[in-house]
Amino acid sequence: MTPKELLDTILGYLGFVAEIDETRSEGGNLTLQIYTEESARLIGRDGETLEATQFLLNRLIQARDRDAEKVIVDCEHYRSMREDKIVHRVRELAERVRISGRSLQLEPMNSYERRIVHNAFKDDPDVATWSPNDSARIKQITLLKRQRKREPAPQE
Repeated sequence: MTPKELLDTILGYLGFVAEIDETRSEGGNLTLQIYTEESARLIGRDGETLEATQFLLNRLIQARDRDAEKVIVDCEHYRSMREDKIVHRVRELAERVRISGRSLQLEPMNSYERRIVHNAFKDDPDVATWSPNDSARIKQITLLKRQRKREPAPQE
């Protein structure tokens, strides 16, 4: 049974009538995009039901094949819209860091959201991100003003 067929079966048992499109994300991961009349119910509060569905699907797939690739489950492009929203909100906060020069601690986020934020600022010349490693109890990111690298004095 393919991941798409397995997801369709899971959704059927949950009472959803859905259409599923299979694509590859930019990172090469298999993405199953769900279209349904009940998208709000499938997504759940802050995407929790969608996350649980993705977790369950991946556990079932990996129970059969330990080396199976991770499948991303999305519903009507919710994940990309959420990513854009997170990046937009954090960029507004980063503007405060640019102006004031003081660091700012963000609210706790899951590892996926923290990765989005770190990637959004990896090439930013003014603002850097820092968070403790994943084994730490605190799951927050701190926005910091980047220190300018001192230019060597010109030799005459």
